[in-house]
Amino acid sequence: MNSVEEWWFAGERVTVQLDGVDRRIFVRRTGAGPAMTMLHGFPSSSHDWSRVAPALAERHALLLFDFLGFGASEKPTDHDYSIHEQADLVEALWVLGGITSTVILAHDYAVSVTQELLARRAEGALAVEIVAVHLLNGGLYPELARPEPAQLVLLDPEQGPQLSAGINEELFVGSLKPTFAAGFDVSSEGAEIWRATNCDGGQAILHRLIRYIADRAVHGERWVSALEKTDVPVAFVWGMLDPVSGAHMAQRIRERLPDAPFLALEDVGHWPALEAPERVVAAVRDRG
Repeated sequence: MNSVEEWWFAGERVTVQLDGVDRRIFVRRTGAGPAMTMLHGFPSSSHDWSRVAPALAERHALLLFDFLGFGASEKPTDHDYSIHEQADLVEALWVLGGITSTVILAHDYAVSVTQELLARRAEGALAVEIVAVHLLNGGLYPELARPEPAQLVLLDPEQGPQLSAGINEELFVGSLKPTFAAGFDVSSEGAEIWRATNCDGGQAILHRLIRYIADRAVHGERWVSALEKTDVPVAFVWGMLDPVSGAHMAQRIRERLPDAPFLALEDVGHWPALEAPERVVAAVRDRG
């Protein structure tokens, strides 16, 4: 796996206008074929896909980028981050890249972004055709998500800014460890995620980025409806040992979407693309 710095070296920062403001966004494009848009989770970056991107690029033209506030993208400090704005960013990058149809591969935080995009599509407000969606562990049903202790602290109006200001690599990686399957060596991956988060002082805005959990509570009905009613083919690759959105989330998905292809990774935690990249690639390729 390439380091996050090597990953960034192979991409570029582009200017995208969001809500009337120019923002610098890290983008990486690779591969050839039908478009695939790969959307990362919290609190990491597009580097999460580094283990699966080379194989997927053999059949697809990949669009990978860091969401606003993440990785090597711009990280405004006094800003109200939202899932809706990140969906706006996806649409803006599609326009910039001339993308008119795409597969979406999304993990964690980005499953909510994808649900918002599906809601816009249902309203006839999306210019790009979503060909298929592949979803990896995330809070699709917000009431079932079980945030980790550090996430709950970040959500607190008083403690959140204090934790953001004081967190270091050791604490950060330690907070990630329970989200990986037991026995998985988190040291390398955790260090890469920390460097992506720490880029340009990004750890100081973690309490702002975590507000996506409140977004899910407010817009949950819209997003669940969009997922359950869409005619876009949706498939799932799910780490069942994930304490945040694992087997308990999988049960609801299977109940509500019984016909959707569902690959249960029984020995994997929250990070399928890092913990079981070969199986993720195989599952995505099987569904086109």
